[in-house]
Amino acid sequence: MLSRLQAAVRPCATAVRWVHTKEKGKPLMLNPHTNKGMAFTLLERQVLGLHGLLPPKIETQDIQALRFQKNLNKMTDPLQKYIYLMGIQERNERLFYRVLMEDIEALMPIVYTPTVGLACTQYGHIFRRPKGLFISILDRGHIRSILDNWPEPSVAAVVVTDGERILGLGDLGVYGMGIPVGKLCLYTACAGIRPEKCLPVCIDVGTDNETLLKDPFYMGLYQKRDRSQLYDDLIDEFMEAIVDKYGQDTLIQFEDFGNHNAFRFLKKYREKYCTFNDDIQGLKPRLISEFEAVFIFLVAGLLAAQRATGKSLNDHKLLFLGAGEAALGIANLIVMAMTEGGMSQTEARKRIWMFDKYGLLVQGRAQAIDSNQEAFVHPNPGEVNSFLDAVNIIKPSAIIGVSGAGRLFTHEVIKAMGSLNERPIIFALSNPTNKAECTAEDAYTLTQGRCLFASGSPFEPVTLDSGRVFTPGQGNNAYIFPGVALAVILSGVRHISDTIFLEAAKTLAEQVTDEDLSQGRLYPPLSNIREVSVRMAIKVTTFVYANGMAFRYPEPVNKEAYVRSTVWNISYDSFLPDIYEWPGFLMSAPTVT
Repeated sequence: MLSRLQAAVRPCATAVRWVHTKEKGKPLMLNPHTNKGMAFTLLERQVLGLHGLLPPKIETQDIQALRFQKNLNKMTDPLQKYIYLMGIQERNERLFYRVLMEDIEALMPIVYTPTVGLACTQYGHIFRRPKGLFISILDRGHIRSILDNWPEPSVAAVVVTDGERILGLGDLGVYGMGIPVGKLCLYTACAGIRPEKCLPVCIDVGTDNETLLKDPFYMGLYQKRDRSQLYDDLIDEFMEAIVDKYGQDTLIQFEDFGNHNAFRFLKKYREKYCTFNDDIQGLKPRLISEFEAVFIFLVAGLLAAQRATGKSLNDHKLLFLGAGEAALGIANLIVMAMTEGGMSQTEARKRIWMFDKYGLLVQGRAQAIDSNQEAFVHPNPGEVNSFLDAVNIIKPSAIIGVSGAGRLFTHEVIKAMGSLNERPIIFALSNPTNKAECTAEDAYTLTQGRCLFASGSPFEPVTLDSGRVFTPGQGNNAYIFPGVALAVILSGVRHISDTIFLEAAKTLAEQVTDEDLSQGRLYPPLSNIREVSVRMAIKVTTFVYANGMAFRYPEPVNKEAYVRSTVWNISYDSFLPDIYEWPGFLMSAPTVT
């Protein structure tokens, strides 16, 4: 990380912002927004009542970051690294983001997937200090007053979970708070959204996880998950309270709700809360779900693959392993991209097949088919008893795993894809790593390096016998949601339409270089994610203003300058009071004669 620094002792910033604060003394050091540790200057220490409360050395942020990085490098256990990093965040916010951003490729898997999943399972055992807002079903009728307890008066982005479907780990109840916290860390690290503008929320309605209900360290309600009308009423009240407290421009992202609620809430709230309608009294906040971010990065990967395969998106035939809300959302966005390319919706849907735990979605299947799945139900193509049979009969150019069921892209499946396609596309998107449908090593090795591979969790580079090295692309939705969120917040969009997502996908695909493709990547390196996110925010901001979707005026003339000027940075502020003299003012009274 810090090997890239010019010198460990140089000043950490050439220009310092002066920020007014009423706090003095130890409270300045206890507040992670204002704490600078030993980087407080001598004058700050004397004026702000800090002198003597710190060792006499005055450090640069560079030295502080170097200390933390050296300590991290001594650790081998990912969970211990997570605990250590979260401890920095609790004490010194800007230093935390400095350390995270300097080595984002190595540390994103720690603060987000896959390690955050492990942290969630152990949440009650590693708990140090509460982060975010906890709202229980027992708080019905009082959510607005709970929001008043949050110390930040202005919030632009909310990430909320009810903990029922945490990654591939199932119902973790209140332990799911680690997901909103981790997601919002990436809002700041990747797109520069100010951390004090972000609010993580966990809604506790109980858990059906028997292990947690018997765990004396569990921190939520000891009751079965409430699935009655009271649950819906609680979510309704929450949405209304967010609008009432923080206003119409608040961005709300739903995370890791159960399958049966995720789409239901999107359908319920999207029209009511996201579409501006003169018949609706009051304007509503924007709503974005985790699935939409997943959809975008997958479509971006397919768009980037066009350059490597020589095929347009409309030439592909896709087979999904999994037919739940994630598969359906991805499929619908692919259909939109195909129709934009000139294909009819009916023809586009014919090019997408789905395989779930009961087999292919085909007409006349004995098992029930959900109404959301009907658009992708096809005539039976023949006898299909396994996913391998489906690959051999349908002959897809791309297989997309979103099942969360582990290594179902077997060696035989991967070899079949390699024999059917010169450049097979293999997306093993399930999280965490042990739930991925195959490993990067299997995908590259069994196709002799010809496949275009992406995964939801990180894999190490793969070296073939020939010596050729492939760097797997992590199709992490962190490529998407921070940049889109920044654009939405800055432009005042009131409804996040699918066309915005498609524009984001195109922007991401455009940033994949020929060198990336030659290494088997379908996404830019994570080390570039801040610039990727900022460019996406610029393109999406330009797009929404050009298409009449933006409601923040006056419209900025230079969108790039506007977006970049808002990006939060990790340089320390000065908290010295604004001291100045009055020109021409006589400090002493004139002599009386």
